[in-house]
Amino acid sequence: MERLILIETSTALCSVALCEHGHIIAYRESDAMKAHASLTAAFVDEILKEKGLSLKDCDAVCVSMGPGSYTGLRVGVSTAKGLCFGAGLPLLAVGTLDTLVAQAFTQETLECSKSDGTKVMIPVGNFSHIVPMIDARRMEVYTGVFSRSTPWQGSGQDLGRPLQERQGTGFFQTTETEPLIVTPESFREHLAEGPVLFIGDGAGKCADVIKNENAFFLQCCPQASSMATPATEAFRKKEFRDVAYFEPFYLKEFTATVSKKKLF
Repeated sequence: MERLILIETSTALCSVALCEHGHIIAYRESDAMKAHASLTAAFVDEILKEKGLSLKDCDAVCVSMGPGSYTGLRVGVSTAKGLCFGAGLPLLAVGTLDTLVAQAFTQETLECSKSDGTKVMIPVGNFSHIVPMIDARRMEVYTGVFSRSTPWQGSGQDLGRPLQERQGTGFFQTTETEPLIVTPESFREHLAEGPVLFIGDGAGKCADVIKNENAFFLQCCPQASSMATPATEAFRKKEFRDVAYFEPFYLKEFTATVSKKKLF
C-alpha cells in the first residue's frame, strides 16, 4: 500500500494531505494570506500525528510542480525536499493543471457558472474539454487544454470511481502549457466542439470575456486532496525526481518589485 504525503502550495490556498492507496485519510488547508511558509510543514506534522505515523512510515512525498505562484511553489518544493532528505524518501511532482483536471472528477456533478452569472449543475461527463486556469495577472492565466481521448460512453456510476479506472473519461493535455492573455476569441475552436469546463483560480475572471453557451466556469484553487490519483499513478510508475536538483515549473521568470515602504 502506497502512503504518500501530498503538498499543494501553487496558489493562495495552502493544503497538505495524506493518502493511502489513492485514498485521502487526512487533510489540512488554509487560505490565510502569506502563510504558506509557516503552515506547510506544520500541516504535515499534524496529519502524521493525527494518524499516529512518522515520516519513516511514508513511501514518498509529492509536491505541486507548477505553474503558479513563485513564492508558493518555492515554499512547497523546499518543504518537500527537506522531508525527503530528512527521511530518505523519494520525491514526486504533479503539475498544477493535472491536479485541477483531477479535481473536476471529485464530484459526479459540478455546480458551475455561465458567463451571465447563472448557476447550473452539469455532470462532469458532459464536458468535451477541460481548461484548467491558474491566475497570473490582469487577464493573463497559465493554462493548457485537456481533451477527452474517446467519446463519453459510461454511466453515472463510473464517475464515482478513481480517474484511472473510469472507462471513456481519460483527459489528456492536447496543447502546450503557456501563459495566455484571455480574449473573446480564446478557445473558440474548442467551444465549437461542445461544453468546455474552465476550472481554477483564474477561471472566474474569464467569464466576463468568454461569452459562449458552451462555456462553464468553476472558480477554485487546486487542493492537495486532488493530487491523490496522479501522485499514486506517478509512484507506481516510479517517476521519481532528483531531490537535489528538482526545480518547480515557473513558466515565467520571477520579477521582483521595489517596496514602497520607507525603511528610515
